[in-house]
Amino acid sequence: MKINNLILPLVLAIPFIIPGKLTGQTLAGDSTINNATLDQCIEYALKNQPAIKQALIDEEIGERDIKSALSGWLPQINGNANFNHNFKQQVSVFPVDGVPTNVTIGTKNTSLISVQANQNILNAGLIQASKTAKYFRQQFKQTTENNKIFTVVDVSKAFYDILTSREQLNITDENITRLQKQLKDAYAQYEGGLVDKTDYKRAQISLSNSQADKKRISELLKYKYAYLKQLIGYPGTANFSINANNTNMENEVLLDTTQQINYQNRVEYRQLTTQRELQRINTSYNKLAYLPTLSGFINYGENYLNDKVRNLYDTNYPSSVGGLTLSIPIFQGTRRTQEIRKAQLQERRADLDLVQAKNEIYSQTEAAMASYKANLNDWKTSRQNVTLSQEVYNTIKVQYDEGIKSYLELMTAETDLRTTQINYLNALYSLLSSKLDVQQALGTITFQQ
Repeated sequence: MKINNLILPLVLAIPFIIPGKLTGQTLAGDSTINNATLDQCIEYALKNQPAIKQALIDEEIGERDIKSALSGWLPQINGNANFNHNFKQQVSVFPVDGVPTNVTIGTKNTSLISVQANQNILNAGLIQASKTAKYFRQQFKQTTENNKIFTVVDVSKAFYDILTSREQLNITDENITRLQKQLKDAYAQYEGGLVDKTDYKRAQISLSNSQADKKRISELLKYKYAYLKQLIGYPGTANFSINANNTNMENEVLLDTTQQINYQNRVEYRQLTTQRELQRINTSYNKLAYLPTLSGFINYGENYLNDKVRNLYDTNYPSSVGGLTLSIPIFQGTRRTQEIRKAQLQERRADLDLVQAKNEIYSQTEAAMASYKANLNDWKTSRQNVTLSQEVYNTIKVQYDEGIKSYLELMTAETDLRTTQINYLNALYSLLSSKLDVQQALGTITFQQ
């Protein structure tokens, strides 16, 4: 039997949609999806997974923090009002006609209503906030991007796992059908006195084992659906099904193994680069601590004075003043020097983080690539084994029907066939998973923003 007749039904049953670039299909709605393809599951996850939603909220929170910090450059306007009643007024002694005389100063009731505006002109903290705003925004977006990449990988693997299990069920069903016929034939031969009861009892044992396998796979498949729902943020109690289209996986599993590592493609490396820039700005900020702080102010107030409360606000005595405030840090022990040296050490440490990240990315890529190549070889071997085991089974089945081979040899060939089919599916899933790992290691997994 030709290889295409053996492998193609398995291949066509499992869609493979490269998550390297999603085209994006329109979903029926954000609450439920049925007969979903892989790209629909990923699109749904990117919109509905709680972890991604939290990352997007963190972006908004970060934006508010940035705007709050930068608001210090705007005028700060404050209003104040107070009322005072002097139970005991101040008394001073003044000479009157050369005689010291006690004189009461002020009035019993006073009130002040004032407005003051302050404007920062030179402030090291605000300068730092202005320089770091860009990198903090970048940092929040990179965190969201990292969450989305892991979502694409996890959802893809879970999707493939379900399809592999579904095809295992199909193989098991075919095996059960085959064993039921063999059991019927073996029993008929026993009834005819051609063989003893050992053959049909062996067939019964094999059939029971296959039925048990089907039950186990079916129960695990329920969990795998629940796990995929969890990954995409899908309601646990809602109906959900996935679609197996006619994409030819044999044309999709291959990967260019000559790709070179570009560290900037890895979001984790870019996150460390952003942190390095923030640390550099922090060092500059500590150096700016030697600068003075300069701000301007202007205020206006209305003073009210009267011994009687009911007449307190009849007359006001306005006042206004404006000016500049300059604060120069002259000596603060060695605190500023120590903070600068500390920041410089942290900057050197950030440089080493980048070196370590490069080493880890290289190691991850080599490991992922080695796994992919090994799984590719296993997959090709398994594909050949399916063809061989099918041919062996067909031959022995004919020989058994003609009485040349024993039933034990037939059962052995049938077991080998089922094993090679399952091994093929496992190798196919491992190959798809390792390809995703390579794409993640190389930083080539992208998605619609």
